[in-house]
Amino acid sequence: MGGDYAPDEILAGAVQAQAELEADVILVGDPETIAASLEKQGLTTDAQIVASEGVIDMHDEAMSGLKRKPKASISVAMSLVKQGEADAVFSAGHSGASMAAALLRIGRLPGIERPAIGAIMPSAIPDHPLLMLDVGAIVDCRPRYLEQFARIGTIYSKYALGVESPRVGLLSIGEESSKGNDLTLKTHQLLKENAQIPFAGNVEGRDVLSGNFDVVVCDGFVGNILLKFAEAVGDVMLQLCQEEILTDLDDTTKATLAPRFKRFKQRVDYVEHGGALLLGIDGICVIGHGSSKAPTIYNGIRLAKDAVERGVIDRLREAELVTP
Repeated sequence: MGGDYAPDEILAGAVQAQAELEADVILVGDPETIAASLEKQGLTTDAQIVASEGVIDMHDEAMSGLKRKPKASISVAMSLVKQGEADAVFSAGHSGASMAAALLRIGRLPGIERPAIGAIMPSAIPDHPLLMLDVGAIVDCRPRYLEQFARIGTIYSKYALGVESPRVGLLSIGEESSKGNDLTLKTHQLLKENAQIPFAGNVEGRDVLSGNFDVVVCDGFVGNILLKFAEAVGDVMLQLCQEEILTDLDDTTKATLAPRFKRFKQRVDYVEHGGALLLGIDGICVIGHGSSKAPTIYNGIRLAKDAVERGVIDRLREAELVTP
C-alpha cells in the first residue's frame, strides 16, 4: 500500500514476480482496494491477501505513525516474517517506517546496535557488484556502528553476492589513514584492528565504483547523498546515450546495438536492482524507492528471494557479530 504509485504498480510488479520467479507473494493491504486495482489492470493472481488497516504516509513521523496505526500494512507485513508466515518483506513505502517496524516487530541480530540500509551498486568490473552501507538508515553514526556495518557487509558480500574474499573500504576524503573527520579516523582504527574484517583501507569517492572494493561503509547521511547522486548520473548517462548516440542511427544499426544498450542499461539503471536491503535485523527486508514502478517491484522481490535462498540470515546469526 506504500509508494508513489501504489497500489497499481506494486500489484503489477508483484503479480509478475509470482508468475516468473516461483515466489509465493503475500499482498498486505486493504482487500477492497487491492481487488479493485487488480480488476482495473486486468490482472489475475492466486496470491494470498492479508488485510491491514491504514498506511504510514510519507509525511508521518515513523514511530508516532506506527503507534497511531498499529495495524498499518508495513507493521502487519513485518509481523508475518516474525511469525514465520513469510520469509521476507518488500516495501516501497515510508523507509523510516519500514526500518522502525522491522526493529519493533522483527528485532535486531545479536551484537548489532543499529541496522543499515545496504545498496547493491554496479562497478567498473562486469558482474562484480558493490555493496554500500549505510545509505540512509542512520544519519548520525558512531565508529562502532560502522564497524558493525563492515561485519554485516562482509558476510553478505561473501554469501549472497558470491565474493570469495570481500575487500572492505571506508569512505573518506583521502586514501591515507590520517585523512577524514573524527568519525572516519576513529572508525579506520577499529576496522584495522578487527581481524574479522578484511579491511582494505580508505576509499575516495572517485574509487567507490572502481571494482577495487566489494563493500564500502559510511554513515547514512553521506551514503544517501552518494547513492542518489550515483542514480542521477546513471539516468543522465542513459539520456545522453539516447540523445547523442542512438538518435541519428538507422534502424539496422539500432537493432544491432540494442543488446549492448540493454546490457548497459542493466548495469547503470537503479531500477534493475530493485531496492536496498535493511541489514542488521533478524529477517530479510528490502526497501524500494517511493517512486518504484512495476519493474522495480519485480526486481525488489527477486532480490529478497535471492537473499532468502542463499540463507543470508542464517549466516549472519552464525557469525557471532558481537564485537570482540
